[in-house]
Amino acid sequence: MIALGGVIGAGLFVGTGAGIALAGPAVLISFALAGLLALLTMRMLGEMAAEHPSSGAFSVHAEKAIGPWAGFTIGWLYWCAVGVVLAVEATGAAKIASSWIPAVPQWAWVLIFMSALTAINLTDVRNFGEFEFWFAGLKIAAIILFLALGTAAIAGLIPTVDSPGLSNLHDFLPNGWSGVLAGLMAVVFAFGGLEVVTIAAAEAEDPEHAVGKAVRSSITRLLVFYLGSMAVVVTLLPWNSSEVGASPYVAVLDHIGIPAAGQVMSVVILIALLSAINATLYGASRMLYSLAERGEAPKALLNKKNGVPRNAVLASVTFGFFSVLLNYLWPDTVFLLLLNAVGSALLVLWGFIAISQIRLRRTIANPTVPMWGYPYLSWLTLAGIVAIILLMLSDEQARGQILSTGVLVAVIAAVGLSRSASRRRSLRGRT
Repeated sequence: MIALGGVIGAGLFVGTGAGIALAGPAVLISFALAGLLALLTMRMLGEMAAEHPSSGAFSVHAEKAIGPWAGFTIGWLYWCAVGVVLAVEATGAAKIASSWIPAVPQWAWVLIFMSALTAINLTDVRNFGEFEFWFAGLKIAAIILFLALGTAAIAGLIPTVDSPGLSNLHDFLPNGWSGVLAGLMAVVFAFGGLEVVTIAAAEAEDPEHAVGKAVRSSITRLLVFYLGSMAVVVTLLPWNSSEVGASPYVAVLDHIGIPAAGQVMSVVILIALLSAINATLYGASRMLYSLAERGEAPKALLNKKNGVPRNAVLASVTFGFFSVLLNYLWPDTVFLLLLNAVGSALLVLWGFIAISQIRLRRTIANPTVPMWGYPYLSWLTLAGIVAIILLMLSDEQARGQILSTGVLVAVIAAVGLSRSASRRRSLRGRT
């Protein structure tokens, strides 16, 4: 449920309109390719997490497989990226809430949401799990209801809605295969957040069993939710309608005749954002704690109470609370720039996961959650990640994002390499 909750965010309910605009009905192919890549990456991560369960997850795996500098780089990159995402999600939730109650300014809503979710993450981890379970459950229920209503409308089972049959799918590739590739670049980031499941599994009673079960079930259910809901949208409505581009889910609910569809989806999106903040904060704090355990972050972050790394939680929400000021000063501009700098971090993360699994598998005789088709599918996954990065570099609009992320990665990696070299010199000096 934490994995599902971390992924099903506003990006699914609103952001998928961009993918449809680029690929048309063929966005189904874009989602299938992105989902396959996410499935294979998660399987690789699941194999490593089952053998080496740790709250540092992929950072610990990179350290074991590649070296301390790699664990340092991917750990701090993840923490920086999700810190910004945390602030952006809080801003999105605040925009919705302030539209309902204009008397409360946007910055005040950010403060309210950040304070409440920080308090939840500072309590016993079981409370966090319970909270996230219900958050994720509400989102999943909303998607299942959407799929049921949409399928009924397509089948002609709703008297007030004329079934379009398959007429909207006749022009399946309106922008050709280049549109599919452009759509792939737009939708692949919708699968970001899945990695938090291996962080959470380290605190489960039976980590090996928890990882295996979560990896096997969560990604397949997500594919059903993502592909199923996109199939409903492009089958029921013309792909190039302005309503679909603005908000696919609202457009479908309006077409079916659901009263106040926009407000209904606003409630769902608000829940999705709060859930994503909750899961993101959890993942960020555990990653920071793991870095501190390995000497890659200040030891003060190791303070725990009731099993919760309190100082790591407080450090992870720092930027979220700072965003209260940013929302007061520049509510509509600053976060687009920040998100652009870390937006491609997911691809770097997946790349490190693939390389780590390829190297660590040589040391695992009988993995509990084996990667399918090793080593061929492992190498294919890495090739797919590299291909998307190259596509982004060749695209004028996406190039800035990938280059900005590249600069951030280079800076963190340089610090990590410098620390590793310093430690080696220190060890030689002692001997």
